[in-house]
Amino acid sequence: MSKLDTKEVVSALDKILEAELSGVVRYLHYSFMIFGPNRIPITKWFRDHANEGMAHAILIGEKITALGGHCSVKVKPVPESNNHNVLEMLSESLDYEKETLQLYYSLLEKVGGDVPLEEMVRGLIADETMHVEEVEKMTKSAK
Repeated sequence: MSKLDTKEVVSALDKILEAELSGVVRYLHYSFMIFGPNRIPITKWFRDHANEGMAHAILIGEKITALGGHCSVKVKPVPESNNHNVLEMLSESLDYEKETLQLYYSLLEKVGGDVPLEEMVRGLIADETMHVEEVEKMTKSAK
């Protein structure tokens, strides 16, 4: 088992925490900006993702404190394009999901032989990968 560089891991976890919290803000904002006949299912989809982001943020925050760290209170700025059509919001969320997925992969390289931490990260990578694939399918079907 290799030694875990706790400071490096906590720093990576903090970046992920900031990304997940910004995702909560992003998806809530998108859910507020949906209008039209398909509002209810699309609003629900965005809010489900906001709730999942909150669950991920809680998991990450708990891990940071378990490792002796102090959680970041920053939220990455959420760009506001003022373009609130559904396809545009999905495209923006796809970029966000891909960026967050890269943060998780970067963390995976740092976890060393810490099996529980590695398993947690792998599970979150699976979740984020499913999000990317789902949004890719949603944007492809509309083209």
